[in-house]
Amino acid sequence: MEPPGVDLYWLPLGAGGWFVRLNGKAYEALAAALDRRPRADLYHSALIVTLPEARFAIESGPITDGDPAARGVVCEGAVGHCALGRFRVFRYEVRSWRDGVIPDLGEAVDSPRRLTDEPAIARRLLDLAPRIPSPVWGRDELGTGDMWNSNSVVSWLVTASGLDVEPIRPPAGGRAPGWSAGIVTARRAPP
Repeated sequence: MEPPGVDLYWLPLGAGGWFVRLNGKAYEALAAALDRRPRADLYHSALIVTLPEARFAIESGPITDGDPAARGVVCEGAVGHCALGRFRVFRYEVRSWRDGVIPDLGEAVDSPRRLTDEPAIARRLLDLAPRIPSPVWGRDELGTGDMWNSNSVVSWLVTASGLDVEPIRPPAGGRAPGWSAGIVTARRAPP
């Protein structure tokens, strides 16, 4: 078993899936044109929390088949619009999965990044997972100036647990849309 701590992983958006990759490229092309800047690689973040008793994978993504409790689902939310959330294809889940797997971890870039070696902080972060907000994915319902997504979940956990989020950046030449939404939300109303 690895030593206790929290590791951050940057996964290229759409790693292992053409649909997400295609939509991400279209989104980034539009965002770059509107912002009058060059296109960047987009990244999705995930965490591995290691404690003496177990290792936990924390990630968000589409709802999958099977028992939600078996894969550590701590919350769910709608994607795109709250009315669409009644359809499974327009829902996401956040997993804090004991002995879980992060798909495509082998494609991670500039990872892992060790955020802490302190077991108490790792445990606090893990304990906060069931309290993650779950607004509509891809929208700015919380008025943060950034959309809510998987990066928001990770940055919310990092900030709420007391870790220093300021020096964390995606890999060179990349962006992590949604990252600031989690930070702003955690600072506004600490859990």
